[in-house]
Amino acid sequence: MSSIKVPTDYNAVLYKTLAEADPEVQQIIEDETWRQFSGLELIASENLTSAAVMEANGSILTNKYSEGLPGARYYGGNEHIDRLEILCQQRALKAFDLDPKIWGVNVQPYSGSTANFATFTALLQPQDRIMGLGLPSGGHLTHGYYTAKKKISASSIYFQSFPYQVDTKTGLIDYETLHKNADLFKPRMLITGGSAYPRDWDYKRLAETAKSQQALLMSDIAHISGLVAAKVQNNPFEYCDIVTTTTHKTLRGPRAGLIFFRKDKDPEVEGKINAAVFPACQGGPHNNTIAGIAVALKQVADPAFKAYATQVIRNSQAMGARLMEHGYKLQTDGSENHLLLVDLRPLGLTGSKIEELADLCGVTVNKNAVVGDTSALTPGGYRLGTSALTSRSMMEKEMVIVADFLHRMTQIALQIQKEVGKKLVDFKKAANASEDVKTLKKEVEAFATSFALPGIDSNNIKRPAGH
Repeated sequence: MSSIKVPTDYNAVLYKTLAEADPEVQQIIEDETWRQFSGLELIASENLTSAAVMEANGSILTNKYSEGLPGARYYGGNEHIDRLEILCQQRALKAFDLDPKIWGVNVQPYSGSTANFATFTALLQPQDRIMGLGLPSGGHLTHGYYTAKKKISASSIYFQSFPYQVDTKTGLIDYETLHKNADLFKPRMLITGGSAYPRDWDYKRLAETAKSQQALLMSDIAHISGLVAAKVQNNPFEYCDIVTTTTHKTLRGPRAGLIFFRKDKDPEVEGKINAAVFPACQGGPHNNTIAGIAVALKQVADPAFKAYATQVIRNSQAMGARLMEHGYKLQTDGSENHLLLVDLRPLGLTGSKIEELADLCGVTVNKNAVVGDTSALTPGGYRLGTSALTSRSMMEKEMVIVADFLHRMTQIALQIQKEVGKKLVDFKKAANASEDVKTLKKEVEAFATSFALPGIDSNNIKRPAGH
């Protein structure tokens, strides 16, 4: 067979590498690679996926359109895509140890937010009532968040929302008040899960509340799904009707979502969920991402993943213990999962200042509301997560070092604020000029670059020009 010649016509660009075709984008990727390698990723909603997941996610599968479901597509040429999606479904059920006679799963959602809204679309009527954990209490935007002046999330626009809260003293979910409010509000759906709640969930108690109102119980385990799959957290599947999740947080896959539905109680739920995902809320699925999910789920089923998930929690607790040794207040006084919530209000600092300073030091955190906060833009705390550092094989002793970095960072922030006042613009200017910040950044970089970065040949990562 003669060799196939690469076209030299108008299609020539289709055969060039990224570096050849678009050096500007290539440079941005190299800059981001260096940022991840040389810094400490402490965003609780992020993780570092594997080389195999990246390979699948960047594969030729991106070319194929496949609206519909396996065996029922609106396009031809989907015989291999059908195999892929069925494999992904099987692996999703296996990863969470679910009986396929009782549970089904849709693996097409583009994200956790779309998975949630598709679930609402499938199972609720417009203006039905929902109850989820309020955002200021550590809940998620998509669970019905609104303010006194504005409906923020689509879930609060199209449905009536009555959020429940955590106890203002303990930071723990107030299950008793939740139950009383549900008796008044009479929700059609009760939602569990959050984005900044450091403790496990009492699904049995929530199920009792849902049952008392004949409400559906939905659990959004986006943050903790990897920990649930590894059986180091309570199991929502024992009590819930619907379980949704993202795939890129503790599950350590590509960026997408899953919807699990209990089909033994409602024979129509599978059709409702599938129709809500497509065509109601989405178009054709992203097959390259589904491939990445399938690869990640195979890794989740491996015993090594349980060791990883166990270490994530150990690391979170070790970091929390060290921060408390330094005198910091943590919401709920610690953690049972992958995240920590630091309350800066006793120090007179805002989370926005720590986030800004952390970036300059090569540490990535995010400002976050703590119980009693009234502003999301200048909240009184910041959130930490240990999933990504654990994916770089850091252990408890490294968490102590990272906590010490965070302590030094906070002391620098207090000194800067003392010198320039409380305006964020003045704080930023002083932080950028601070020699203490530059010194700490060098130490963080030396520490971080001694650990490999998943998915990349770390020995060949080069510092980009200008860094």
